[in-house]
Amino acid sequence: MVLAILLSVAASFCTATSSVCQRLGARHLAAGSHDVSETAARGFDVWLVFRLARQPTWLAGFAFMIVGFIFQAAALHFGPLALVQPILAVELVIVFGYLGFLTRCRGVRWREWLAAIAMAAGVGVFLGAASPSGGQPHASGTSWLLAGVVVVAVVAGLVAAAQVPPASTVRGPARGAASQTQRAAFFGVATGVGWGFVSAVIKELTSHLDGGPGAIFANWSVYVLIGAGAATMVLASHAMAAGPLAASQPGFTICDPVVAILLGVFLFGEHLRATPAALAAQVLALLILAAGVSALSRSGLITDGHAVSPGRRPDRADSELARKSGTC
Repeated sequence: MVLAILLSVAASFCTATSSVCQRLGARHLAAGSHDVSETAARGFDVWLVFRLARQPTWLAGFAFMIVGFIFQAAALHFGPLALVQPILAVELVIVFGYLGFLTRCRGVRWREWLAAIAMAAGVGVFLGAASPSGGQPHASGTSWLLAGVVVVAVVAGLVAAAQVPPASTVRGPARGAASQTQRAAFFGVATGVGWGFVSAVIKELTSHLDGGPGAIFANWSVYVLIGAGAATMVLASHAMAAGPLAASQPGFTICDPVVAILLGVFLFGEHLRATPAALAAQVLALLILAAGVSALSRSGLITDGHAVSPGRRPDRADSELARKSGTC
């Protein structure tokens, strides 16, 4: 169990680095062309990933994502989904801390540090209250088919909802901003659901690693993993390109572990502590985690930190904002 925790933390560091690099690549693409803005206006473009792949920074992020995947697969081999995926949710805290270190905490408000602490505390309280354990290495084909149909239906519904314009009561530029925020939020939730399903498929795949390459490629899970992973990457690219990070990040961070936990219980029979006190603590922990994610994803360091260099001096407006809001 300890090994699974350590591998999960290593995976979180890799995915945090991947997130920073990929968002920086998307920012460079947006600055160099109109592809990203046009995609946000059209709503969906399967070729967006290929245009992003021309950015060296985005490719570096992809490489870190692969390393993070290896650590995640190893963690899932030694531990249950309900343990591994909540730990991976601290990726956002690592991104925040990493950017805070690089910028020497310039412009970081104390509320944002509290949000980061709340996220970490929420994960810790949930794992302590749930005490995830047990589970079987495989799930039946019928269970997988049912889970796959439900996940595809949910993701398809979210993607369709992302194409619906906001209420007609919103007019002018505000309507365009609302549309981008709404689209990013729906794509973010769809991405989180997709990653939760992908993690469950990884869990199934890791149970065949001891059989060698022959056992791995003879099993359906490796092919579903490739397809589901590629589809979820497309969703993630659209979520980041469609609108503000504050709209998409909560879906990324919250839905992934929640869906993974549900699939872990349904598919693999993993056990969570189910006393009334434990369930109440788990719900409270998830609410704290959600509140922390929502607050932290609105941090200027997260949304604009990629453009800030460690040696950048704050201008007069920055200083005034820091004076009014209180920074570290």
